[in-house]
Amino acid sequence: MHDSTVGQAAPARVGRREWLGLVVLALPTLLMAMDQSILYLALPRLSEGLHAGSTQSLWILDIYGFMLAGFLVTMGTLGDRIGRRKLLMMGAAGFLVSTILAAYSVSPTMLIVMRAVMGVSGATLMPSTLALITNMFTDAKQRASAIAAWFSALMVGGALGPIVGGILLDHFWWGSVFLIGVPVMALLLIAGPILLPEYRAPKAGRVDLVSVVLSLLTILPVIYGIKELAADNGTAGVSAAAIVVGIAFGVAFVLRQRRLADPLVDLKLFRSNQFRVALLVLMASSVTIGGMYLFVSLYLQAVKGQSPLVAGLWLVPSTLAIVVSSSLTPALAQKVRPAFLITGGMLITALGYFILTFVSSTSGLALLVIGFVIAFFGGGPMGALGPNMVISTAPPERAGAAASMSETSNQLGIALGIAVMGSIGNAVYRGHIAHLLPGVGTAAKASITGAVNTAAGLPAEAGQRLLTAARVAFSTGLNTVAVVGAVGFVLLAVLVAVALRKVQPAGEGGAPAEAGDAVPAAAQAELAPAEVVTGSHD
Repeated sequence: MHDSTVGQAAPARVGRREWLGLVVLALPTLLMAMDQSILYLALPRLSEGLHAGSTQSLWILDIYGFMLAGFLVTMGTLGDRIGRRKLLMMGAAGFLVSTILAAYSVSPTMLIVMRAVMGVSGATLMPSTLALITNMFTDAKQRASAIAAWFSALMVGGALGPIVGGILLDHFWWGSVFLIGVPVMALLLIAGPILLPEYRAPKAGRVDLVSVVLSLLTILPVIYGIKELAADNGTAGVSAAAIVVGIAFGVAFVLRQRRLADPLVDLKLFRSNQFRVALLVLMASSVTIGGMYLFVSLYLQAVKGQSPLVAGLWLVPSTLAIVVSSSLTPALAQKVRPAFLITGGMLITALGYFILTFVSSTSGLALLVIGFVIAFFGGGPMGALGPNMVISTAPPERAGAAASMSETSNQLGIALGIAVMGSIGNAVYRGHIAHLLPGVGTAAKASITGAVNTAAGLPAEAGQRLLTAARVAFSTGLNTVAVVGAVGFVLLAVLVAVALRKVQPAGEGGAPAEAGDAVPAAAQAELAPAEVVTGSHD
């Protein structure tokens, strides 16, 4: 084993090896995006096979997301200290073993534990892949293209989940949905040491375990509370208390970071206006997109009666739209200010959501698909530029921590979107169905899926009457959520236009930067160079 060239500067532009390395990094990203959407399809089958109760089924579904969100900040910082490639390999090995054991679980408890291990392992993968991209692609133009490709893999994975899951469940047992991760992680473990550089911060201090605990006590209660509010299980008081507890620990976490010489999260990063705004907009975008994706998916299945597989196919055009727009963005960003690109994209997204306000229970799918395609096309610039703006404002030795904050904001945004947008849409649904069918049963009034299940047990005429009312009520809820999303993106567009107006185009020689940022994007001469091992292999 030998290490070539420690501490030397990487070439300005990269070659085939780095682009092959990007493919290796994109595969686990795609897999992580597929994982959760696949499990939604497999849950009924695996719950039946393992004789899981409703509470156990809920934990099988949610524990992965809890662990992923809770450990992202810790793992991003840990990678900066022990080596990002090393942490990536450790996470891939953990994910590989746990996903095999999950596939062959013999009890609900075993599957819950394996899903938790998968979540912790996944938390090592997401920030490590994004941070390693910044190490491999030092040229601003190439790095922007690489991050756009990484983001495209994330979107494609989310779209492929229902399709791949549907095909597997049609032909194999429920455990097969977990085994798709085996070849991906095996390839990463084999090719990673060959194609990926090692990168670790010099003179890195030890990870503060108290900060790790405080970060978990901050994120986990907040995520739990938000998810419970979205579920509307009549435990609003408990959910609110969990969120308050999380916020209290968050305050303690911030106060501790301010006192530490080597903090888990460097609060100096937030001095950069570009860093703050990019994180905020990434999270706010995830709020609206997460909520709208939920309602559009439910509309396709509960209102239009599509199977999960067919519904997934209808969502493919919107994924292709965001992949195309994010792929075009890096070239445009060389000459156009990020504020203009992102603002324009957000206004396009607002237009797409405005179109969705005209979708009804009887309208064809064309209007829904067109509106969603336009909305997703507008999300490309922020998806492609946002993570790069976050990471490029951080010192090289803090790139992993910055990447983890980008991913954490995304996870929190999606959870908030499902809770907030879901609550708004469900409130409209409940009000309208109660108006259309006074005295409707509790289950049918609670949700569109409850109405569909209730209608299946009623006489044909009564069942059809309930379905018609439920579909009208749900479509009205979808329209309302679309209005909220459209207004939200208009407001975000105004914020970006004002807050990022000084950020210059990337040009041919540097990353987007704003005069006065605490941590310049292009050059940080006062910072010690991080330790880079380029080509560590047997």
